[in-house]
Amino acid sequence: MKTKVKAFTLNEMVIVMIISTVVIGLAFTVLSLVQKHMWAIQENLKFNTELNRLEEVLWIDINNYNMLFYNDKKNVLKFKTILDSTSYQFHDNYVLRDKDSFHLKIDKQRYYFNGVQVYQGKVDAMKLSMSRQHKDLDLFVFKLNDAKRLMD
Repeated sequence: MKTKVKAFTLNEMVIVMIISTVVIGLAFTVLSLVQKHMWAIQENLKFNTELNRLEEVLWIDINNYNMLFYNDKKNVLKFKTILDSTSYQFHDNYVLRDKDSFHLKIDKQRYYFNGVQVYQGKVDAMKLSMSRQHKDLDLFVFKLNDAKRLMD
């Protein structure tokens, strides 16, 4: 008794393999696109987190310390009170606050006292401009002057 076993022909198998190859190729292409977008989202989140941390710490320090001084030669911003002080050092790719670092590239720094831009000495406001790759974001922090500050 000869019975025929049902099976696919060689042509049918080749067509199935070609279709499978195309589907798997499309799946990997979509996966790589999704991964690229996820990396971009992660980098964006990382930058925004660092920027928010820096902004929060600057606002806290500018309101806690009553004397602010900027040294253009050393590129250092100092916050002082009678009992305590802290300093910010601005480097090419990061900002250092005492032992804390913020990995942000700041293109321009502008410091103001009573609405006039200063390059050294007392400061009551600052504008930090981020790099162009981050859509020209600016960070502006200011301190309201009291009578004691204006008398010094």
